[in-house]
Amino acid sequence: MDLTEAYRECERITWTQARNFAYGIRLLPPAKRRGLAVIYAFARRIDDIGDGTLPGQKTTMPADQKIAELEKARQAVLNLGDNPGDNPGDNPGDNPGDNPGEQSHDDPVLYALADTARNFPVPIEAFGELIDGCVADVRGTHYETFEDLHHYCRCVAGSIGRLSLGIFGTRQDPQEAARLADSLGVALQLTNILRDIREDHQNGRVYLPAEDLAKFDIDLDAPSPSQFARLVEFEAGRARDWYATGWRLLPMLDRRSAACTGAMAGIYRQLLERIAAEPGEVLRRRMSLSAGEKAIVALKALAGRFG
Repeated sequence: MDLTEAYRECERITWTQARNFAYGIRLLPPAKRRGLAVIYAFARRIDDIGDGTLPGQKTTMPADQKIAELEKARQAVLNLGDNPGDNPGDNPGDNPGDNPGEQSHDDPVLYALADTARNFPVPIEAFGELIDGCVADVRGTHYETFEDLHHYCRCVAGSIGRLSLGIFGTRQDPQEAARLADSLGVALQLTNILRDIREDHQNGRVYLPAEDLAKFDIDLDAPSPSQFARLVEFEAGRARDWYATGWRLLPMLDRRSAACTGAMAGIYRQLLERIAAEPGEVLRRRMSLSAGEKAIVALKALAGRFG
């Protein structure tokens, strides 16, 4: 497989599996679009390992195998670029496949990731934080306080925000931009947690802090509708604060990167408000926006209308 095919495979994975994020990623210019698709393709692989649902697996992997595979993924990231055969050329990110120095590779996602890391200042070590979060999932970690949950959110979502920022770039304070990207990731993850309460609980996972469940006297096996609504509004308010902080990243990005970020975060922000308006629905089904609603958010983001 050459580099062009490797990038195409990463885009295929992203378009088919990262449906919410794909609306934003498609707003980027070609080189950045390919680069961010690679980031999400490898992140998807890590998530799939954590869920035990790798392609080709007929049964869910046991916990010890999941952790072993996650550690293999960690080592693969650490080893990026170690193999001289992985070096496709000086600057193929702009026109992948056109450089005569590129070599074939048997893992298209890692091959494209190595190239992306050479062409963008991506903090590749952040994938290690994502892996740490997935290991916590496999071990069934529960969270007593919001501070505990915040650390988890930074691992599994803030890391993606910082990796994405490496593709977007910023002409302003890089440390502040990274902090804001991290905050936006936390906001998205809190939205995910609210959306997936039912499914996660059925799978033996509880992400909401134990102190919050106790505060609202919530038994997830038989929650009081009124108390559960109060809990959701409390958590939604917390997520809104993280969105408000994260939105400050957008003026620090170029127009197309801001549109991408605004579309991805805007879709989740709108989903959060839908959950807050109908809190009981998350106990009955997996709530989402329609394709048309997501497209409208993306078009507004492209026009510079965020939030």
